[in-house]
Amino acid sequence: MQPINQVKGEYVRELVNKGIREGGRDLLEYRAIDVKHGMLPNAEGSAMVTIGNTKVLCGIKLDVGEPMRDKPNQGNLMTLAELLPLASADYEPGPPSPDSIELSRVVDRGIRAAGVIDLDALFIEEGKVWSVFIDIYVLNYDGNLFDAASLAAMTALSNCKLPKYENGEVIRGANLPKLPITNTVTSCTFAKMGNKVLLDPNGSEEAIMDGRLTIANDTENIVRSMQKGLHGAFSEQELDHLLDKTFEKSKELRDIISKSRSD
Repeated sequence: MQPINQVKGEYVRELVNKGIREGGRDLLEYRAIDVKHGMLPNAEGSAMVTIGNTKVLCGIKLDVGEPMRDKPNQGNLMTLAELLPLASADYEPGPPSPDSIELSRVVDRGIRAAGVIDLDALFIEEGKVWSVFIDIYVLNYDGNLFDAASLAAMTALSNCKLPKYENGEVIRGANLPKLPITNTVTSCTFAKMGNKVLLDPNGSEEAIMDGRLTIANDTENIVRSMQKGLHGAFSEQELDHLLDKTFEKSKELRDIISKSRSD
């Protein structure tokens, strides 16, 4: 969330109070979404997602590593997010910021809770498993990084190849099986502004929102994770309505992922 001048903030809030948004979309409508996969030829899987003017790139890399001590027969999963300075004048190089840490954790939590990756299938041999690295790069910020990053990560995973491990060497290439994916998870992010609730807030709306709620669910319409931000509250009635809206919109997001899958 980034600062906005007072005049622009008052204008946006006045529009929302009237049930209107910049660009003319409905309060519970996404901006235009564009998804492309295979953007990084040296990654096992990759995807670029654009929601409005927000642009996120995700790359998947697999390497052989040691399993966790408490899960010796399962592969590893690590998710990192980077807010690149080119995405916004407010992003700076250096150690991960609280915003980038939150972004990576929200995406990671949804994938883990939904069991998207069959981690048991990533076992190689005693002491060796595949480690899956999900790297998220924000290329341009204009609100709602959570949904864009989740969509990019899920699309990249859906098109990810599983390398071979033979005679102590990792073999990468085009003619390889896909990473075992057992579920699809997406998220829907809502902003509370006064007594109005918006889906997919843009940068101007995020700058003046009172509260934020991100809901992740899967193909069975099971809610896998939720993330609340800021001090604004959502009533029980609003929450019920937003859950129904999430179930509706997530089906559309899953269809976008399905259409992006390679053979």
